[in-house]
Amino acid sequence: MQPDEFEKMAEMEDSMWWYRGLHTNLAWAIKRHHPNQSERLLDAGCGTGGMLKILHDTRPSAETIGIDASPYATKAAAKKSGAVTLVGSVNALPFDEDVFSAIISSDVLYHQWADPELAAKDAFRCIAPGGIFVVHVPAYNWMRSYHDDAVYTARRFTRRRLCKILEDAGFMIEYSSYWNTLLFPLMVIRRKLFSSTQAGKSDVTDYPAALEVIFNAVMRVEHFLLKCGLRFPFGGSILVVGKKIG
Repeated sequence: MQPDEFEKMAEMEDSMWWYRGLHTNLAWAIKRHHPNQSERLLDAGCGTGGMLKILHDTRPSAETIGIDASPYATKAAAKKSGAVTLVGSVNALPFDEDVFSAIISSDVLYHQWADPELAAKDAFRCIAPGGIFVVHVPAYNWMRSYHDDAVYTARRFTRRRLCKILEDAGFMIEYSSYWNTLLFPLMVIRRKLFSSTQAGKSDVTDYPAALEVIFNAVMRVEHFLLKCGLRFPFGGSILVVGKKIG
């Protein structure tokens, strides 16, 4: 990820509609599949700490740790969240076996420096029996665009491919769905028809206030539908929960 992308993430992940929708869905998935409040959680690829802060604040009795390959990100995450952070790779986590009750990896496995298969296997090693691995990634290689260049994307996924990676690592799939579905047509139009005007930039940016209100409302509708049990057949992102059976 370009250095300025970390700066934008640190500034905007608490307020931008997309991050708010993402964090809401991740928090819901963790609560649904791992209701225990007093165990050990790892945000593997914590970035600048937006999700780590939510975990740290909503589960005060849990030990919450973040790890990221970027020293800048880990420093920002520690300051934002109050949690312990470490510099390291998701491909080789610096932890013993069976020590975490949940590992979250949000928008990490697509990066150029991440190996999805290695990362999933090492997460399985570090998760205790009965624990979960919550993974979020961007969807569809044909959706590659200027945004992917800015954030150093090596690959995008299908739901089936991501589930297979987790299953091959040893996990049982507890949940899987696309999301960011209602706005997906607009995403395709922006990234495919207007790519020449956005070269070198990501979509992490200030949106007009009216659009923020509208997009936040759309995210709330999608989250409600997910909570009601709807699993979207397509979308811009994928959310999968794998469980380590002991």
